[in-house]
Order: sequence, then C-alpha cells, then structure tokens
Amino acid sequence: MAKNHTQYIFSAGELKRKDNSIDFYNAKGHNYIPIEDLKELYCLAEVSFNTKFLDFIAKAGITVHIFNYYGHYSGSFYPKEQLVSGDLTIRQSMAYIDKRIVIAKAIVQGIADNIYDVLYHYYRHEKKELKPLLDWLRKDVKAFLEQDVDIKQILYIEGQIWNRFYDSFKHFLPEDFILNKRVKRPPDNPINALISFGNTLLYTKTISAIYHTHLNQPISFLHSPREGRFSLSLDISEVFKPVIVFKTIFDLVNRKRLVVTKHFDKELNYALLNEEGKKIFIQAFEERINESFLHPTLKRKTTYKSAIKYDAYKLVKFLLEGREFVPFRLKDKR
Repeated sequence: MAKNHTQYIFSAGELKRKDNSIDFYNAKGHNYIPIEDLKELYCLAEVSFNTKFLDFIAKAGITVHIFNYYGHYSGSFYPKEQLVSGDLTIRQSMAYIDKRIVIAKAIVQGIADNIYDVLYHYYRHEKKELKPLLDWLRKDVKAFLEQDVDIKQILYIEGQIWNRFYDSFKHFLPEDFILNKRVKRPPDNPINALISFGNTLLYTKTISAIYHTHLNQPISFLHSPREGRFSLSLDISEVFKPVIVFKTIFDLVNRKRLVVTKHFDKELNYALLNEEGKKIFIQAFEERINESFLHPTLKRKTTYKSAIKYDAYKLVKFLLEGREFVPFRLKDKR
C-alpha cells in the first residue's frame, strides 16, 4: 500500500524513534505518530532530532521538510534514491541541451492556460475588468510561444504572465490582500506571505512526487539547474500554482476565513502567518491538493497530488519515447 499521509508539527520539540513509531516530545508531553501510512513530515517550528531518528525514517521511506522559526523553508531530507536510471539521467541531460525550449514553452503555456481558467471564474461573476488580461493570455501568449524564441524570451513572457496575474488581484480581493509588488525573501505583507507559504508547500509536495520517479531533480528546463535547488520540482510545480495555491488563497481570503488582524503576526508587520493562520491555510491546502476529479487521460478518479506525479511521468515519456509533453490543464478535467 502506498504511503499517503502527511503530518505537520507546529510547535517546538524533539523527534525520536519509539519502537515502530515517531515520538514527538515537548512541554505538553509525548505525541506518538504511526509511520505505517506516513509519507511526509513537515517541521514548521524548531524541532531537534539525531542521526538515529533520520536513519529510522529513511528506512521507512519518509520525507522530512524543515522550516525555520519564521516559517521559511530550509530544506528537505529524503531517503537515498532507489529509483535510479542511468539511461533516463543521460536522456534528461541531453534534453536540457537540445529540447529545453520545447519543454519550457509547454510549461509556460500550461501556466497561462491555468491562470486563464482561474480568472475566468471571476470574469463570469461580473469582473469584466479581467477581459483584456484573459484575451492576452489566450491569444498573445500562445502566439508568442509559437515563435522561434530563446530561453531568456520565454522567461520574460513567464514573468509577464505572473506580474499581470498579480496585478489582477485588485479586481476581486479585499483591499488588505491587494498585491502591489511580489516580494519573496522575506515576504513584506499578508498576500506575499500567503503566496510564499503556499508555493513552498507545493514545491515540497512536488519534491516528494518526483522522488518516486526515475527523474533527476537537479536537471530542469524552465528554471536554471544552477540555482542550487531541486529545480525540476520548480518546473513541474509551476502549472499547479494557479490551480492549487492561488485557488486556496482566493477562497480563504474572499470567504474571510483568513483575516489580517487575526491570522498574521502583528510584530512582523503582518508579513507572516501565525500558528492559527498556518493551520487554517494548511487544512485548506490539503483539502485542495487531495480533491478528487475524473482525470481526462487516465479515465479514472484521481487527485491533484497524483496529477503532479503524473506530470512527472509524462515528462519521462517525452524523454524516453518522444511523446508530446503537455502539463496538466485545469480545463481538461471538465
């Protein structure tokens, strides 16, 4: 049976092995976490552990994602890769040289398509100010990507897509959550905090998904492999950001389930979710990423989490068999 459970730790403490379970200990006492169905462990506070614990979870196939005191992503620990394919690694490396443009274009087109579908929902609900952006996403971006362009030009149009998307927030989000400028490290206002936190959660979910394939995480196509991160996870996660991260944010904000004065840290200028805010966001994020729908290709019920892994397999098929790589599109699930 495939592991599928995610455990989040919100308070400081110590992680140890206790028989065949994880023991999380702090001032409140012992909390035992079974490992049978545990796939990922998120440490969202200062948590200590030793190499004995790491060896235990490595053998159990559990990935640990670590965040610092301020909620910023520090890194991931996952067991040594067992799904290693020398042939695929060679093909992936060669594709970076001679097929990078094809893959990068497909990813950027996927971003534009999914942002279009997310914004069209608001356009249908009397937000007619979005029409120029929708037309640009549907026509101009597609026409641009059909041209003979290089990677710098592709990255430029990707940046334009995201910037125009952020600018559209003023048409359907409350004033407290309007984005003036995207700031990442560290976020400087509530909406930047939500975007950074959501993107990081999606990035780590994608790391876990790619780990279970034969793909090589550092070899990417849209993002530069020299960025010192699991850049292929950045590539694969991009088309899912509008679908998973931003739809989660828009729902929480517009339904007033997240409120600036109640769910963000006042001492940090409301630029960081407090513990209650993180719990609300994570619950909504998990519900969204585990939402089931009829997959158009698989012809069976699946989840967005599984769709991420399926996109990784589609990339494998492209590299090994030359099948067209078309990332997940929200419109296809209808």
